[in-house]
Parts: sequence; structure tokens; C-alpha cells
Amino acid sequence: MRGPPPPAIALRPVPDSSLPPPAADGTLPIDGPIDLAAGERPTFDRECDVLVVGLGAAGAAAAIAAREAGADVLVIDRFHGGGATARSGGVVYAGGGTRQQRHFGYADTPDAMFRYLRNETGDAVSHEQLQRFCQDSRGLIEWLESIGACFDSTVPPPKTSYPPDGTYLYYSGNEPVPAFAAQAEPAPRGHRAQGTWMSGRNLFEHLRKRMDALGIPVIPQTSARRLLRDADGRVIGVEAGGFKAGSAIARHHDKLIARAENVHNLFPGWADRLRAKARLLETSVADVRHIRARHGVVLATGGFIFNRDMVQRFAPKYEKTLRLGATGCDGSGIRLGASVGGVPARMDKVSAWRFINPPQNLPRGIVVDDQGRRFCNEQVYGARLGVEMVEHHGGRAWLILDAALRRTAIRECLRSKVWPFQKYPALMLMWSARRGRTPEELAMKIGIPGDALRATLARHAADLRGGEPDELGKADDLRAPLDTAPFYALDIAVTSRTFPCPAITLGGLRVEERSNRVLDAADQPIAGLYAVGRTAIGIASNHYVSGLSLADCLWSGRRAGAHAAAAGLAGSATTSIGASTT
Repeated sequence: MRGPPPPAIALRPVPDSSLPPPAADGTLPIDGPIDLAAGERPTFDRECDVLVVGLGAAGAAAAIAAREAGADVLVIDRFHGGGATARSGGVVYAGGGTRQQRHFGYADTPDAMFRYLRNETGDAVSHEQLQRFCQDSRGLIEWLESIGACFDSTVPPPKTSYPPDGTYLYYSGNEPVPAFAAQAEPAPRGHRAQGTWMSGRNLFEHLRKRMDALGIPVIPQTSARRLLRDADGRVIGVEAGGFKAGSAIARHHDKLIARAENVHNLFPGWADRLRAKARLLETSVADVRHIRARHGVVLATGGFIFNRDMVQRFAPKYEKTLRLGATGCDGSGIRLGASVGGVPARMDKVSAWRFINPPQNLPRGIVVDDQGRRFCNEQVYGARLGVEMVEHHGGRAWLILDAALRRTAIRECLRSKVWPFQKYPALMLMWSARRGRTPEELAMKIGIPGDALRATLARHAADLRGGEPDELGKADDLRAPLDTAPFYALDIAVTSRTFPCPAITLGGLRVEERSNRVLDAADQPIAGLYAVGRTAIGIASNHYVSGLSLADCLWSGRRAGAHAAAAGLAGSATTSIGASTT
């Protein structure tokens, strides 16, 4: 049963018999804050200077920065750490002249990086904040190298959705796309941590080792349920629920979550049922603990793609995407911040990844909507294509190839060194493609206007043969005439079972840009409360390219941790410096 809270704190507990049924997706419930009366002196189970809630890249960076600044730090995590970072490709978007860039002769500068990212990120943050990010970028890679991470590559930087082992620097965004290259000199900025397969686990382990070296304690299988506030409204800690380490309940919880994570991509419904069982354990039999944070609480629990209710409310167009990340990405940190007056923003912003590269030849085809018209440069980063498809074309689209291009793409796919998750979906797409001897026959089979598809293909071929630039700005070396029958249509819709469309959320709590303190509706910092990574508005909160979220997690985490430690040591918070835009 639920353990009793310390008697000095007046709580509003929910009896076990009246607990709401577990959410279908296992989302953790969040209650309103606990407000302490003036003069009340409660008893806490644990105390620290800085409490970090959530242990992915953002939480680890915050904990390390706070400890290095002299604070007593404690971390709690709903599971055992790693979060979405450990399940990622371990790519950090960085530039401005890193050692890895210089090795291959790229004279990148912070200004070039800023001019490129300004076009990608829009008004997610102020120009001053984006400039600071670019100025600090090379130092971020050097800091990661100082704790053991390695990003060195011996292979020239390619353009791909994710590079093979041995390749750790690559073009991870739209840098070579002509429209972007006209604004900023192209340079590869995707720095993948060395490792086998998906490198996120390796990158996180380096962060974890640094935490261990600093003696930062971590309490696993413990989740924050409520924030605690003093009589002045300052956040001074959390109410948390957790399991005794090594207990039978804790082991059962571990097994449920491990199985859910393992089967999620193939059987998401089964995974959700496992998560719901784990959530029921968390809400019904976990021990209640109260932890005091003298200097501040840092919320670092990720985004909310695994919270179906929040996705349906804020970003309903993305309900049918494949949820990418980890079980903990259920919006709990955002909901905790909102419970004390924090303001979520950009909650409709989602990155949906429709990668059609590799094989390198697939982007030479054309993507059309259900009206038979092109709508996006096929060369762009997969999230540009995916978001355009979802936001403006109902999540439906077809990639059109002719017989010659299909043969070339299949041959490339079979012979080139690409990951199985890149090769086999592409082959299945091409082998299962609809086929027509004429554009009209193909259009009839996929349910789009035949005259429109023929006109689209004819214009595409005529422009290429006539030396005209591509109407959507695709580079000439990625254009093909597409005039060799038969013609093929590859289903790249969000609902495609052969080719799932992964997605992550980008919105979060509004924060003060220099400190990552959570802001209220009046743009004033909420004393004692910080948010970082995808729990907060940051560099990647409008649009995403590979590595930008991890870089933002690390950068914002370090900033918040250092500020929380310094603010506590100084005895008071500094004045407001400037808010992220909404």
C-alpha cells in the first residue's frame, strides 16, 4: 500500500480505492501543488540544494553543472535514467569550427551556423539566444570530449538520415539544400558520438560516468507527483512516489517497462497495456516521499509524445504517427510546471520524420499529394517533408518513381552500406509500390486525378530537359526525368504500415532564456523552478534537424544547473532577463 507522508505536511491524499483507472497509454498522473502555511516547518525524507527531476541528457547536464558549481545535487528518475537520449542516435548538432569540421577542411563559423539555424528555427528563441547557442557550440563538443565522448570520423561527411558506424560527422539537416545554402555556407554539423548502432546510449553513459565521478546520487524508480511551495510561492521541493530498491514490486515494474520499450515499435498497443500496468503500480503501491530543494527544482522529463490526451488536445494532426522516444516522455514535467502557474507554449509543434534518404536515389523521384501535385523539395531533411505533409496535406503523400529510377534505387539499396532500419523499409516500399503503365493508370490505382499526375510528371521532365531550375528548388544532381514506363507510387503517408512516420513533440514550458527559470503568465520567473530540454521552450521548439534537440538539452541543462547553484549560493534569484517567445 501507499506509504504514509511525513505528519507535518498537510496533504490531500487520494485513497487507493478511489484511484482513477490507469490511462490507456500508462501516463503518470500529476496533482496540484502542496502549499505550506506560513511558519510551517515540515519534515522531509531527503534534502539537497538542487533537485533534478528526470535523467536524460538535459537532466544529467543540469546535475553535473550544479555539482561543479558547488551545490549538493540529487536526481530522481521514474525509471533508471537515459530517457529518450539513450534511445536516440546520439547526434549533437554543433558547429562554428569544431575540431572535427576543421579536420575535413570546413571553415565553419558561429555566424554561418547562426544564419543557417535562423532559417530553421524561426522565432523559437530570440536572435540573441540563438547567437549565444552558436557561439557556445564548439565549447559544448569540447566539454563532451572532456568527459570521454568521441566524435572523430575518418570518412568524409555524407548526407543521410543516419550515418553508418565509422562515420561520425555528417550533414544532419538542410545545409546543402540550395535555398538554405544561399543563406549560409554549408557545413556538416551532425556530430554523432562514437558507438555501435544507435549511439545515444554511449553518449548518456559518458554523462552518467561524470555524475558518478562527482558523487551525484540518483534515486531510480521515483517520480515527482506534486511540487511543494512555501508561503511566498517559491518551489521548495517535490512530493514523489517510488519503490524500495530491489523489492519484488520494483523488479516487476522494471520488467513491465523493459518489455514495453522493446515491443513498442512493432506492437504499440501491447506496449501501452504494459505501461498502464506499470503506472498502476506507481499510483497504488509506491511509497510517498518528500524531498526538499533549497536552491531549486529542475524539470527534465522530456516531451509529451507518449501522452495521448495531450497530443490529441494540442497536436491532433499527429495522433497517427509513431511515437518516438521513451515511456517517460508523457508531459509530466510540463504538467508539473503548469500546476504552479508555468505557461506551456508551442504545444502544436511536432517533428514528424518522413525520411526518403537513403537510398540516395529515392529523392530523385517526386512527392505528390492526393491532388497529384508536388508540394515539397524531396531533397530536404525528413522532418521538413513530414511536417509539410501532415500540416497541409492531411498526412497523405506518394513518392513517384519510374522504372529506371526504381531499378537504380533497389540496386543501390542492396549494395550500399546502410542500416537495416533504412534498407528494409525502403525495399518493402519499392516492392509493394503500386504500378501503372501510364501516369493515368497509376493515378487511378492510388485514387488521385490522372490528368494532374500526368501534368506534374510532364512539367518535371520538361524543366529538366530544358535546363530550367526545379520549381521547388531541388539540386540538379538530384533530378531525374521520370519518363520510363511503368511508373510506381510509394505510399509514404503517416498511416503507412510499411513505412511508419516517427514523431517527437517540441513544445514545452516558457522559460527565461539566460537561466531556464520557468515563467508565469506575467513573464515573471517562478522562484525555485527550472525547466530544460524538451520540457521547455528552446532552440528546437519550432523545427528540428537531427542533433538539434540533444544539443539544446545539453546546453539548457548546463545553464539551468549552474544558475540554480549560483542563485542559491547568492541567496536570491536575479531579475528577469528575457523570455522565450511563444
